[in-house]
Amino acid sequence: MLRSTVKSATVYKRFFRNLNAFPIRQSRLAIPHRNLETSTSNLPIDGPDASFALGSFGGRIHSQQLFPFPDALDEESKETIKLMIDPFEKFFREVHDPAQSDLDEAISQKSIDGLKELGGMGLQVPQKYGGMELKNTQYGRLCEIIATYDLSIGIFMGAHQSIGYKGILLYGNEKQKEKYLPSLVSGDKLAAFCLTEPSSGSDANSIQTKAVLDSDGKHYILNGNKIWISNGGLADVMTVFAQVPFQSSDSEKVSQRVTAFIVERDFGGVTNGPPEKKMGIRSSNTASVYFDNVKVPVENVLGKVGDGFKVAMNILNNGRFGMGAGMSGLIRMLIAKSIEHANNRVQFRRKLIEYQSIQEKIAKMAITHYAVESVAYAVSNNMDRGIKEYQVEAAISKVLGSESGWNTCDECLQILGGIGYMREANIERFMRDLRIFRIFEGTNDILRLFIALNGVQYAGNHLKELQKAMKEPISNFGTLWDQGIKRSRQFIGISNNEELIENAAPQLRDSASKITQRIEEFGVTVEKLLLKYGKQIVDEQFLLTRLADASIDVYTMAAVLARATKAIKENLPTAEHEQLLATTFIDEASDRTERNLGSVIGKRNLRNFSSYSQIASQISQQEGIATTRPLGF
Repeated sequence: MLRSTVKSATVYKRFFRNLNAFPIRQSRLAIPHRNLETSTSNLPIDGPDASFALGSFGGRIHSQQLFPFPDALDEESKETIKLMIDPFEKFFREVHDPAQSDLDEAISQKSIDGLKELGGMGLQVPQKYGGMELKNTQYGRLCEIIATYDLSIGIFMGAHQSIGYKGILLYGNEKQKEKYLPSLVSGDKLAAFCLTEPSSGSDANSIQTKAVLDSDGKHYILNGNKIWISNGGLADVMTVFAQVPFQSSDSEKVSQRVTAFIVERDFGGVTNGPPEKKMGIRSSNTASVYFDNVKVPVENVLGKVGDGFKVAMNILNNGRFGMGAGMSGLIRMLIAKSIEHANNRVQFRRKLIEYQSIQEKIAKMAITHYAVESVAYAVSNNMDRGIKEYQVEAAISKVLGSESGWNTCDECLQILGGIGYMREANIERFMRDLRIFRIFEGTNDILRLFIALNGVQYAGNHLKELQKAMKEPISNFGTLWDQGIKRSRQFIGISNNEELIENAAPQLRDSASKITQRIEEFGVTVEKLLLKYGKQIVDEQFLLTRLADASIDVYTMAAVLARATKAIKENLPTAEHEQLLATTFIDEASDRTERNLGSVIGKRNLRNFSSYSQIASQISQQEGIATTRPLGF
């Protein structure tokens, strides 16, 4: 054993020379690695806040975030949200007309006034500013209702409060909160979040809007353009991000740093373009916003000068959980539409539900719903419990929810056939509206890099701790011995961690064992990639994307396991059905994870990745398809 430990030490010394302390630079949104700043760089490896998703990259199981399945709402909080459900559903059934709003490409004043009366413009704002002061999980339950009826009005509401004035709520000082929140909460004024520009989408650090301190020292002069801003043509108050000359205390060099500002339309110099013509979410207002020598008082800096990137990313991270909850509500509605049609439509003398191809679609939709809902409420409840390390899990919820919503809508339309294709069924509206959810608030491609790069850095940090131990092998003999035992057990196929198996209900222990095995394989795979690529792993997007997919499946499996375990232990009437959903999902997700982990080290897959690059390069050079037509012309 000691011999194998010494051998491991030699390997790791070579690893750390290659890794060069693994400095992944800046990655809150996992934008190109020149602008990466990970959320884990200053956090401990383990502890009560330890992320389950990040731990899996190091082959570790941090079960405290999921077992028992989190439930942060007390009885009073549950009663509060129960009382809000009927009024919100009644508003969508009797007041708001989503189909007409879609045709009008605008939300009626009647609907906006109805939302104001419901308190829908300030759902999470403290009561002292006039808000409802809902917890994240309560808010998520309302997101389910909103998405069930109209995603477009959800964008209007979210652009106003989830991101529009969320920065004031998170980073505003007391004067800023007292000045702005009451009128925003009442709906007397509307808010918008102004980040995206023509030359910068996911790469938020590359924005060109500038703010320069005026000679009087009392104002910043703001100039620039923002595009595709939700509520851009309606907003009275905007959270605007601009580059500001910045000099740190330990340097004479002046650089440009992103800074957040609270900007009022009434400051003058703020204009907007016409509403964009969009594929979906047509009733929401989307417009370009222009800033021409806008005088912004210095007291309207949000947070600190130079901290705008952090402000923007934390606003997005904080609001991302709501999308998963909304998608779970939408998927539930789509399943109801699908099963209603399948139970009643007769073809070839049999109801559609009697055909196995339809049964498979319905079953997969239900399994997907259980997974999306489990992840969404695990994340929101953990946020309500005060867990600080949830950013990767929130990104997982957004990716899983948006892609599952799209796929479920597609299958619903397929089950309904020609009926589903007609406008009257409303499925085509949801399909058009859904497409944007994989793009905004961090494209799913970028979020996959965010998930993977944060996870890989976590694993690198763990290995750096091992490096420190190897510098003093005698005093750290216990640590090195444990590592040797761990690797020996892995080599002969014995699990190093029984935590999930012990926490799972007896009926689910086989599923828990599969998840445990996949997590241990995950840790080994990431370690191999770090040994091979070192810090250059940040450029290996073929690999990172597949690691992210593995991470999404691993975290979702664990969330599903925890929820089904709770149902069984509490003897819920749905426990047997939840067990069936959970075991089936885990079986399939475990297989996907195994394939994804194998693909990042398999020679054939690596050859194919190289081929992808070659093919794309050749098509890029030809500016289109690089083959001749079958007819030659």
